[in-house]
Amino acid sequence: MPSDIEIAQQAQMKKITEIAASLGLPADVVEQYGHYKAKLDMASLSTAQQNEIFSRPDGKLILVTAISPTPAGEGKTTTTVGLGDALNRIGKQAMICLREPCMGPVFGSKGGAAGGGYAQVVPMEDINLHFTGDFSAIAFAHNLLSSMIDNHIHQGNALGIDPSQVSWKRVMELNDRALRQVVIGLGGKANGQTREDGFDIVVASEVMAIFCLAENLNDLKQRLGNIVIGYSFEGQPITARDLKADGAMTVLLKNALKPNLVQTLEHTPAFIHGGPFANIAHGCNSVISTRLALKLAEYVVTEAGFGADLGAEKFIDIKCRKTGLRPDACVIVATIRALKYHGGVDVKDCSQENLVALKAGLVNLEKHVENITQHYGLHCIVSINQFTTDTEAEFAVVSECMASLGVKVVLAEHWASGGAGAERLANEVVKQIEANTSKLKYVYDDTDTLWEKMRKVATKIYGAADIAASRKIKTQIEKLQADGYGHYPICIAKTQSSFASDPTLSGAPTGHIVTIQQVRLCAGAEFIVMICDDMVTMPGLPKDPCATRIDIDADGKVVGIF
Repeated sequence: MPSDIEIAQQAQMKKITEIAASLGLPADVVEQYGHYKAKLDMASLSTAQQNEIFSRPDGKLILVTAISPTPAGEGKTTTTVGLGDALNRIGKQAMICLREPCMGPVFGSKGGAAGGGYAQVVPMEDINLHFTGDFSAIAFAHNLLSSMIDNHIHQGNALGIDPSQVSWKRVMELNDRALRQVVIGLGGKANGQTREDGFDIVVASEVMAIFCLAENLNDLKQRLGNIVIGYSFEGQPITARDLKADGAMTVLLKNALKPNLVQTLEHTPAFIHGGPFANIAHGCNSVISTRLALKLAEYVVTEAGFGADLGAEKFIDIKCRKTGLRPDACVIVATIRALKYHGGVDVKDCSQENLVALKAGLVNLEKHVENITQHYGLHCIVSINQFTTDTEAEFAVVSECMASLGVKVVLAEHWASGGAGAERLANEVVKQIEANTSKLKYVYDDTDTLWEKMRKVATKIYGAADIAASRKIKTQIEKLQADGYGHYPICIAKTQSSFASDPTLSGAPTGHIVTIQQVRLCAGAEFIVMICDDMVTMPGLPKDPCATRIDIDADGKVVGIF
């Protein structure tokens, strides 16, 4: 079978104006970036046109999540794309909402992130690389604030910023472990004040979170102004608004805030907008694109990053809590290979039938189902992303296990067959939506303390015995509580590879302790980040990075992304 990029490059794409027209949007809305990708400028519509679109009832929102990721592969984005295509094939008007891929993993260990096989969004190489420049705009806005902080200190420090209490780092859109901790301002007084600093990857930036949670341009500016960059010598918070940086930051993000429109291989419209990781941020695409999609389509398929313990929890406890959005259906993606990995099989042996290991690994899927059904209050369908090495006996084991929990299992073949391979899944999702029996629940209440919110997520969702932190971290959490931030939701940065903080603990470990190592106030995004154990917000490259295989051939075609 051809590689993902070969399939994508052979696709017969429609002009993006045709895709927009299929959504009932006039050409004036479409700001083209070449022939096959565009931003949508809804403000260009007349007031009557805007009222007509935004007064429509919302379509049905379908959340795709997954088991804990493994080297054996799961295929959450691929399933999201395949399900969107399949819904259109069975006569439902559907579109999908995804996050933009980050170039860190593209050049690092993961490779491309635009789906796979015959369930992809295109143009794949553009989407995986610079796309429409949104991440660059976010990085510029973030680093503008960084430079204005140090310039303010250098130019007399009228606000009395304590350099030792500046919490605002710099960002870049690549993996680079050497930048996690740096010293800036070397070379004498003319180069600014010497102080410790560091870099995060762009997807971990609070500006990214604000970008994805903002309802409109005015909300974006207000949130940017609320960013707390550190504290004064008197212990008072200093904001981006105090530095008069919020206006310029908003200008840099003005065009980026417009949703990006592309298409799948089968011409299903797709918004790809925003891109926070779910292991270090809240892991959901932009609120603006989700809301617009729900007005333009009958069914909207979206994903939340990594497993139901990370992306889905934050989708519910942050995005839904803040916006009033509610999933009408939920799909948990798994592969039989990955379940065997969770059962203790080495990745190189996951293609061999092993019912014992499969049964042992099912505890991971069972825990994710428990999270969705019991803690989030949603019904779910398990979609098995099929590999050619899967056996009927293995599928029967999974089906029997899930039947005991009252959960339907569907075998999906969209990777090899596109939308046609996910029609059974689409039909089951429609049945679930029409039954309309889900009642969304949050894992914690707004009135819970920050410590109790963290404890509830750890014990309920991760299966932990308790949480722990040093006296210094506990004092920081208590101060945030006392300063009036206790009503904020929490955004937990934790390894995606396990329910525990130890990435080597596969399956569904219990009784572990989740240790909070860092706490960050994100007053603009309106949540508190709790960084657990050894989690870092600036990844490093692996020994053999994907960048060594990415190239361009003599005809100008990109090769090696995936």
